[in-house]
Amino acid sequence: MISSSKIKSVDFYRKIPRDLTEASLSGAGLSIVAALAMMFLFGMELNNYLTVSTSTSVIVDNSSDGEFLRIDFNISFPVLSCEFASVDVSDVLGTNRLNITKTIRKFSIDPHLRPTGAEFHSGPVPHFIKHGDEVDEEAVEGAVPLNGVSFDKLSHEYPILVVNFYAPWCYWSTRLRPSWEKAANIIKERYDPETDGRILLAKVDCTVEVDLCRRHHIQGYPSIRIFRKGSDLREDHGHHEHESYYGDRDTETLVKTMEELVAPIPLENQRLALEDKSNATKRPAPLTGGCRIEGYVRVKKVPGNLIISARSGAHSFDASQMNMSHIISHLSFGKTISPRVLSDVKRLIPYLGRSHDRLNGRSFINHRGLDANVTIEHYLQVVKTEVVTRRSSREHTLIEEYEYTAHSSLAQSIYIPVVKFHFELSPMQVLITENPKSFSHFLTSVCAIIGGVFTVAGILDSILHNTIRLMKKVELGKNF
Repeated sequence: MISSSKIKSVDFYRKIPRDLTEASLSGAGLSIVAALAMMFLFGMELNNYLTVSTSTSVIVDNSSDGEFLRIDFNISFPVLSCEFASVDVSDVLGTNRLNITKTIRKFSIDPHLRPTGAEFHSGPVPHFIKHGDEVDEEAVEGAVPLNGVSFDKLSHEYPILVVNFYAPWCYWSTRLRPSWEKAANIIKERYDPETDGRILLAKVDCTVEVDLCRRHHIQGYPSIRIFRKGSDLREDHGHHEHESYYGDRDTETLVKTMEELVAPIPLENQRLALEDKSNATKRPAPLTGGCRIEGYVRVKKVPGNLIISARSGAHSFDASQMNMSHIISHLSFGKTISPRVLSDVKRLIPYLGRSHDRLNGRSFINHRGLDANVTIEHYLQVVKTEVVTRRSSREHTLIEEYEYTAHSSLAQSIYIPVVKFHFELSPMQVLITENPKSFSHFLTSVCAIIGGVFTVAGILDSILHNTIRLMKKVELGKNF
């Protein structure tokens, strides 16, 4: 059996009897300084342990969201009508999607960007509009030409006023003219303006009556508008609300449509015609000349373009009168990140998310005094950033976001002005990894701090004590 004396022989911390120890003022001072140093260094080590440290690396993109990327946007155009506003997508692989509507919403807005009503529904757009075979030279004038004064007068006089807003230089206006004049003559014979007075077909030359066409937000030619008397009168300024006609443009179809408009109106009291909800060729025309376009599109992860422009397969546009000024309320790439999640991640990585929506709140205005035919282009270079944390030896993705740089320019073009977002995705991604810290390493550091400070303080105390003793001996030697 091992005796207690043998066990005591391995004691590293042999005790000195208290009677043999001596306290000193210098030792007390060093002890206080050592204790404060221990507390300070412990606090620094604890703060370092609790602080999240990250490492950043650049790797080949290994996105988990597949081959497609989502682009969310909310853009306001003060002078682009929702009637013709089109969102298109193209890329270097040959993808060319025109007039996307499934994931897009449009709202008519006033010059102050305030919505003027419910969502604007453009409805199904026919791929082919039938025109008549009449020869232009044989056309006999039947439609009544209007100006600003006569328009206001006749729109209050006739229950139904159908107006063809046209431009003489327009190809589609030229094709419509013979059918329109012939249809006007037929309607005039069947529903005499003097004795019947229920309907009148008219026309407006937008190259002459510029203000009248601008008042009704005419941007494409020809635009056939149906104005109704009575309850169609708006409370503000007495302007008529109206519909746009998008059907075929041959004489037979035009006459049939006009007769359907007249049919609900009794001849004796000329009540307002009830709108035919089942007729897809007539839809409400925009109340204002501006449009807010919001929604999202999915694009392939290759260089491509998001284009917003005025588009129609049966209308012409005056490029010199198109103004594509816009205000970007929101533009971002990738999945929508909730503000709470982004705020939590920013506490760990403050610089994250600064370029997630770089163009938000930016305005790009083309003042007419500068140039016409101006296309506004935005060049976007997109980089994915992924934040990964390690918990229990497993990696967990905290957030995936796409940040981008943007450079914008205004350029004159001989074509119809557009707004073009040219985006290019980087094949690399930024990977930010949270580096976990070991609790055992923290305990080791704390022990090292306590032991190190205690040892250094002991060495300093010994040096100081021996120095004082030596000085006292020297002083005593001088006295004797």
